[in-house]
This record gives sequence, structure tokens and C-alpha cells, in this order.
Amino acid sequence: MSAPLRITVWNEFRHERENPRVAAHYPHGIHETIAGFLRVDPGLAVRTATLDDPEHGLAPAVLDATDVLVWWGHQAHAEVGDAVVARVQARVLEGMGLVVLHSGHYAKIFKALMGTTCSLRWREAKDKERVWNVCPSHPIAQGLGDHFEIPVEEMYGEPFDIPAPDELVFISWFSGGEVFRSGATWRRGHGRIFYFRPGHETHPTYHQAEVQRVIANGVQWARPTIRRPDACPNVAPLEPLPPG
Repeated sequence: MSAPLRITVWNEFRHERENPRVAAHYPHGIHETIAGFLRVDPGLAVRTATLDDPEHGLAPAVLDATDVLVWWGHQAHAEVGDAVVARVQARVLEGMGLVVLHSGHYAKIFKALMGTTCSLRWREAKDKERVWNVCPSHPIAQGLGDHFEIPVEEMYGEPFDIPAPDELVFISWFSGGEVFRSGATWRRGHGRIFYFRPGHETHPTYHQAEVQRVIANGVQWARPTIRRPDACPNVAPLEPLPPG
């Protein structure tokens, strides 16, 4: 039997403790809701970490034991320590997968890996979101139809200041008229990155089956194929070289 895929679900865990509307949907935190549906798969070993844990729950030993990191952040991006961001970035470049959700688009780690502002337009209202599957052959889109709808969600709109994705899997349309590149992938170093837009904290989005399917697929897609620490060695030639 192969070793389980090791997942760490990271969350600020601030909204749930401060806002009763959020706590009503996620009484144990968004991280535990996501971890809960991922744990249904016996091939996954899932742990959680939060902002207020020592080293944000992302000490070197934790990252060494993580194959894919799932990231949800919003109101406390600035509180994430730069040393931890650098540590996570290095681990992604070595081969760890990263799945960034919703307002994690503005997380320090996502900005560092994208190299852009990652800015967008937004509106917190009662928009309906229709998520279109524009790459049905992609592993992240497996088990989904041509589209699915989220009854009420926060709107994100273009322009979204990200590098051109390696693959665009989902595009969202909102009832206010906007569209958004809501599911996109990149490769950075040896690591795979998947950004997925839905998941505003005051809505029960992470309880929806289609959203759970996308995240579960994304975790599988982002699994490492190699772990190769950064090095710049001075090497001897394989064949004899002329003197001098």
C-alpha cells in the first residue's frame, strides 16, 4: 500500500471567532470544514494549522511532512511572518503543492509566487456565481458537469492581476454581470499551484458538493512529483578536460 498523501490545511481562524455569521457556517473553523471532507478519502492524511499557532503552524518539520498545503486567508495577510512565507515559498519551489482559496489571492505567499499584485475587483452582495468548466479534460475538473452554480457568493471581477495561467480550468460569471478566471494553475520550480476562487466566509460555500470536489481534485493534482532542494553546486567534469 502506498503512503498517504500528506495535506496541511491552513487558515487564519479569525473570522470564525469574531463573527457569529461565520461561526454559524464554520463552528470549528474553515480549516476543519475543509479538512473534514478531505479526510473522507482514506488515501489522505490531513492536519490543520492556523495563524495563531507557533510559527503559524508551519514550522520546518510540518512543511517537511506536507505534500500539499491548502491556504485560506483574508483579514490578517500582513500578520503572516516573512520568514514563514520564505520557508513556504522555498518548499513549493522544491516540489510541495499549494492550493490557494478565495481571498488567499492577496496572501503574501501567493503574491511572492506570482510576482504580481494579484489585485482584482470585488463586491460583497447577493450575487449568484455560475462556475463554467472550460477545461473538462483537466484532472481538477473531473466529476463535474459543464457548470455548477453557487446560490450566493461574494463577487470577484476582472482584471485579475496574475501571470497568464499555465492552465485555465474554471471561469465564473456573476449575476451582476462580471466574469472572473476562477480556477487556474501554475508551476513554480518543481511545485504545482492551483488557485480556486469561491469561499467567502459568510456563505456556506465549502459545504457545497461541487466545491468540495474541486478542492479534493486540486489536492490530488498538486501532489509532488519530486522534492529537490535548491542548490548551486560547483561540480567536477564527467569527462577529462584539456589542461589550463
